[in-house]
Amino acid sequence: VTAEVPEGSIVMFSAHGVAPTVHAEAAERRLATIDATCPLVTKVHKEAVRYAKEDYDILLIGHEGHEEVIGTSGEAPDHITLVDGPEDVADVTVRDESKVVWLSQTTLSVDETMETVDALKKKFPQLLSPPSDDICYATQNRQIAVKKLAEDAELVIVVGSKNSSNSIRMVEVALDAGAPAAHLVDFAEEIDEAWLEGVTTVGLTSGASVPDVLVDGVLEWLAQRGYGDVETVKTAEESITFSLPKELRRDLRAEAAALSAQ
Repeated sequence: VTAEVPEGSIVMFSAHGVAPTVHAEAAERRLATIDATCPLVTKVHKEAVRYAKEDYDILLIGHEGHEEVIGTSGEAPDHITLVDGPEDVADVTVRDESKVVWLSQTTLSVDETMETVDALKKKFPQLLSPPSDDICYATQNRQIAVKKLAEDAELVIVVGSKNSSNSIRMVEVALDAGAPAAHLVDFAEEIDEAWLEGVTTVGLTSGASVPDVLVDGVLEWLAQRGYGDVETVKTAEESITFSLPKELRRDLRAEAAALSAQ
């Protein structure tokens, strides 16, 4: 909440993005901002703005209260209706069935999203899809990998925060793919040794933004308990890189100029 930030301070907007009203509030309070919104989330924001200008009804597939959903909804509040799963579809109404489009939260399960899309298309046959997939590539790749892990592992451990949508989804994907057990942990210390009873193979994965040090900590914990033989499961190569927020790039350029002038 920007009102809680001391005037004149620096505030960073997270990768989930924020609504335009938050940017305006920060400017009014003279807060220095660093916008670290993920470019994939920014893409969805721009799509929402574009379709709203064209007077479409926008059906946003996502979880109520999630930071990303709040930010995207804020881009076109009068045009966006939240659809929190297939069970919500029956209650969805639109002004014109020939001008309706779906967008989605980027950190959902691909299977979960398409199940909702299929239900929406049955109700609204002219439903328009976005020009490209909104699900984060890192989220998709991890879900594909965890399905592969679930084929052989009796236990899948997902390292990630309890409020991380993509981490929670990975536990669900692992169970749906046949893993007998799957658990979400923030740190190695949260693992219950009882989970290992009768388990010969443990699958380990993490949320899209989890630091490597936390995953390494779980690997060390498992190695100390006899699970030291590690095999990497690779289902995709990730080569996409994102630049630093423009505010940081500006500061780095200024720092480099100052050093070169010395």
